[in-house]
Amino acid sequence: MNTTKNFWLVLGSFLVMIFSTQVTMGQSYNINSSASDLKVEGTSNIHDWELSAKELHGTMKVEMEGGQLVKIDQLDFAVVAESLKSGKSGMDKNTYKALNTDDHKRITYRLEKVNNIDCTSTSSCKVSTSGYLTIAGTKKLVDLVFDAKVNGDKIVLSGSKKIKMTDFKVDPPTAMFGTITTGDDVNIKFQAAFSK
Repeated sequence: MNTTKNFWLVLGSFLVMIFSTQVTMGQSYNINSSASDLKVEGTSNIHDWELSAKELHGTMKVEMEGGQLVKIDQLDFAVVAESLKSGKSGMDKNTYKALNTDDHKRITYRLEKVNNIDCTSTSSCKVSTSGYLTIAGTKKLVDLVFDAKVNGDKIVLSGSKKIKMTDFKVDPPTAMFGTITTGDDVNIKFQAAFSK
């Protein structure tokens, strides 16, 4: 009788352990474009400029333990290139030409590996990653560090990355017959809100 009772107790504990483990694994999130923000900041020989992305796409698969991020299994992020807007149609047109948006519709980032996750609390972590950034058809492995904030069913990733346009074979856009020239260095700032 005691053996049967112990068997059911062990089996029950085992099943609870299996189901609770499954709850902590493989949770999928999709980006909420309207709650997200991406800006490209740059310079020119006349004034600084900024492009804002209006259309973002992305998915993320993570593992959580006790509400804390412990692992990122997948992270894909994309910006529709022609959704980048400066508020000036001439600059936008030159940007799309430089990015060759007829052939390359999206700027993408795909996670290759997570180098480190350092959590200062259950809801706040700094994540160091390596992944492939593809701009205008040129794919390069880049290091990207970002903050991850967990709030219920939402995870917000925020950070920035400085790049050179010429590293991605993009000629910095010019205007007014070459009298306005943009600098090679740009800073990509993002806040990507993912939800279940």
